[in-house]
Amino acid sequence: MSRVQDVIAQRKAEGTGALVGYLPVGYPDLQTSIEAAVALVDNGVDIIELGIPYSDPVMDGVVIQQATQQALAGGFKLRHGFEAVAAITARVDAPILMMTYWNPVIQFGVDRFADELLAVGGAGLITPDLVPDEGADWLAASERTGLDRVFLAAPSSTEARLKTVVESSRGFVYAVSTMGITGARSDVDQAARSLVGRLRDVGATNACVGVGISSPEQVREILGYADGAIVGSLLVKALIDGGVDAVARTAAHLATGK
Repeated sequence: MSRVQDVIAQRKAEGTGALVGYLPVGYPDLQTSIEAAVALVDNGVDIIELGIPYSDPVMDGVVIQQATQQALAGGFKLRHGFEAVAAITARVDAPILMMTYWNPVIQFGVDRFADELLAVGGAGLITPDLVPDEGADWLAASERTGLDRVFLAAPSSTEARLKTVVESSRGFVYAVSTMGITGARSDVDQAARSLVGRLRDVGATNACVGVGISSPEQVREILGYADGAIVGSLLVKALIDGGVDAVARTAAHLATGK
């Protein structure tokens, strides 16, 4: 069983589910992004999704784009992502999944990327623009290294596509709650509940819902039918507006409702 699956299983045994928190590495600078990620775990986040800044972030909303573009302008390089994972895992036990678009992995070298991520203590990858049909190199590299591989499922996915995603994923399946880009919404699309049900029907044991979660109430609602809730834009906005202290307060609010 993967480290991510271990955490989800533990949280489910406690009668709840996992809280997954996203932050981009390198914003507003490398050290602050490390401190912010540590603050997530210190305040109730179970799994870290660490975003690699990319020049064409097609899935990301305005808040995350603002942060990642600033990180790139500040000189972010891919090696900083590995440095961040090493620094964070030295201080907290929560598994870290890198969230990266596929082109940087190809440019770096798929096997080299997998080996580097494993060496610094990373748990695996979330790959929003890679479908299993086109991911043979990553499937082989992750099988060799034991890294988790999280593929996305959308409400528009066919049953055949969902089955392929479930069979190819390890750790969890990322259930996209609504069609569109990331960003906090006042209510999470009801399509999420239906999508998780469809994923269960084709064999998913771990499905985590992301995109648009912005309150403890939404986290609780999602954990009533899914195995994890993924929060990104709300945490990034907290970092932009109030720094690490605001990230800590926001994570604690999501985790406890207080």
